[in-house]
Amino acid sequence: MPARPPRMSRRRLLQVTGGALVAASAGAGVWAWVSPDEPRHAGPAGARRSATAAADQVFLHVIAHPDDALFFMNPDLEQSIRSGARSVTVCLTGGESDGHNAGPGTPDRGRVPWDRAAFARARMNGMRAAHAVMATGDPDGPWDVVALSLLPGFQVEMQTLRAAPWHQLIFLELVEARTVEGPRATSLRGLWLGVADTLPTLRPTGTPVPRQYRYTRDQVTRTLRAVLDRVRPTVVRTLDPNAVHSPKKPPPTPDPRLIGLRYYDHQDHTASAYFTQAALAGYWGRGHRRPAVVENYLGYENGALPHDLDIRTARRKADLLSVYGWADHRRCGDPDGCGDRKVGGTTFGGRARNWTRSTRLRAPGSNGWLRPDPDGRLTAFAIRNGAAYSWTETEVAGGVFGPPVPIGGELLQGQLHAVCHPDGFQLLASRTVLPGRDGDHRRELLSAMQRGTARGGVPTFERWESLGSPDPDPVKSLEIGFPAGVATADGTAHVFVRTWDGGVACRSRARGADWSRWQRLEGPVSALHTSPQIIDGLDACVDSDGLVHLVAQSARTVQHWVSKEAGQIPRPAAATGLPEAAGPVSIVPMSDGAVRIAYRRPDTAQVLIAERQRLMGGWQVTAQCDPVGGYGRVALAPVGLDDQMVIAARDGAGEVRVAMAEDEPEPWQRGRVAHSAAAGVAQDGAGRAVVVALGNDGRLYAAHQTAAGLTAPFEGWRAQAGSLERTGGDGAV
Repeated sequence: MPARPPRMSRRRLLQVTGGALVAASAGAGVWAWVSPDEPRHAGPAGARRSATAAADQVFLHVIAHPDDALFFMNPDLEQSIRSGARSVTVCLTGGESDGHNAGPGTPDRGRVPWDRAAFARARMNGMRAAHAVMATGDPDGPWDVVALSLLPGFQVEMQTLRAAPWHQLIFLELVEARTVEGPRATSLRGLWLGVADTLPTLRPTGTPVPRQYRYTRDQVTRTLRAVLDRVRPTVVRTLDPNAVHSPKKPPPTPDPRLIGLRYYDHQDHTASAYFTQAALAGYWGRGHRRPAVVENYLGYENGALPHDLDIRTARRKADLLSVYGWADHRRCGDPDGCGDRKVGGTTFGGRARNWTRSTRLRAPGSNGWLRPDPDGRLTAFAIRNGAAYSWTETEVAGGVFGPPVPIGGELLQGQLHAVCHPDGFQLLASRTVLPGRDGDHRRELLSAMQRGTARGGVPTFERWESLGSPDPDPVKSLEIGFPAGVATADGTAHVFVRTWDGGVACRSRARGADWSRWQRLEGPVSALHTSPQIIDGLDACVDSDGLVHLVAQSARTVQHWVSKEAGQIPRPAAATGLPEAAGPVSIVPMSDGAVRIAYRRPDTAQVLIAERQRLMGGWQVTAQCDPVGGYGRVALAPVGLDDQMVIAARDGAGEVRVAMAEDEPEPWQRGRVAHSAAAGVAQDGAGRAVVVALGNDGRLYAAHQTAAGLTAPFEGWRAQAGSLERTGGDGAV
């Protein structure tokens, strides 16, 4: 490659021209359990080779209704199915609704019978047709159907795709709430709250399950735990356990035990996630060693947020929903129906379009989970099996990470955020406390300070310390966001989190002092009452002048706070004027007091880069990356000199893309690593860019540049050591 001619940096050009440069932004046979250790199919014909082997990945999806994974977990669902990895989906309810399988365009809808058992079967038929398309391309692929006992005295319906027997569906056939938000004792929510002692099943037409059952709350949890025991997943996907409340008044109820807020999401979605969390707590408590990552997907709240999928991905999602909705009027041989006509073929442009055009994780991912220690040795921090782990480079700039070291914690969610102090790390995490001996059902933030360094440079940590919640009410605390934080030059730590009402709160601690109380930051005034004010996915940094910056996505733009003096708590800055964001915003400091951010645009998922200079004070979009699809947080870190940086993002295939950038980003380099949450990026001790990702097999994968510099390529991705051998903390909370 010929040498690149010298060029003036964009910042220098902006300084020379007084900020007159404006960058354009583009468009806006016999069924049997498949043993986890049994070799599996390498994947569908034409599947691309990935660094993560299908035989090492096992996916478990727990949903409330037959269409939930198609609406809220795709494209991830299809990517995992097409990988050839084992995939099991558990549907808790029959989704029988009112029993009327008719949509707005259904011919002779008045003659369609009202039959809940038949409608439940039609929805199951549509679900398995869409799953067969994802696995083999054939909606009419045959399934083997049996009754299976997961719990003594109970049976469920299991369906196995004959052409892809590693792909299975399980139906518990519990009665659904039959209302999105109306308080109803006979529902998953009523069972979870203890309003109902048992919840009955509704047998779909033609089920091999011989009779109706009544499940207690404990029996639902134990059934899911039995699935976990037999599947031993590496990735568990659920719906959203932390639904955001709506400003509308709660629906009335004569039963005070059912009184609660009105939420954007369906009550069955939320309750199904609660039951999954309880099952995971019991499963992990028995010491299973196979690492599992948990991903929670937003449901109906997507309808109030900007579209974060590109049009091509959204159309594919809609096509699969059309198969589920029987829009092709295919004949499947079942008189009860071949799909859910309430969904039909309207999901791309109809009333459900906002759900179709977005996929979001409740945990927005962290831009701070790969960090250098004071000597330049990199450490990655992540959550597996609900606990924290670290991977540390075996030597400075060696490019090889040691095995995962447990740091402890219980029912931690999402990704960790690591703050760099002059003498070590501080970890920030979010934790769910299930109702029981430890008190009410709630969420809280946690902190753990580094206490020393073990052999090989591995950091060790103090006990996890609870930071509580800025919203102490247990119900409100379930809505708090995921933490971001910084450490200032004098060692003061500031922790930021989204509050239940859409604002931002901060808690601080000076070196050697106690934590302050939670305090609300001044926030942008918004006249919007139909969507959350601040959307979770905060990030923060300290610039070269010591000023603290905080950024967040809101319903129409990017919000920015900055401190007036070095180290102080930030205050609202002038309006950024930046285009709307379709996901979390990441921020990093550059030279001369400047900061840069990266985020995605709505409807294209294209990554934008914007910059704020200290002298001019305003924000400008300075570059955009080639569109590669995907969704979620864009990882960002400064590297080397001349304001270079490294960017990493999920692409439309669910894999990692990485690029170097100075003024304009270099072309994306593809890393064929199917991964969870956001990638991590940093500079190593030799000045090279390093990118890491937590693979869907629970292992850490890493790649680094062959040499420092803007145009140096990244070496091939490598799986890092995966044994669980040492301990780096006592795990207590």
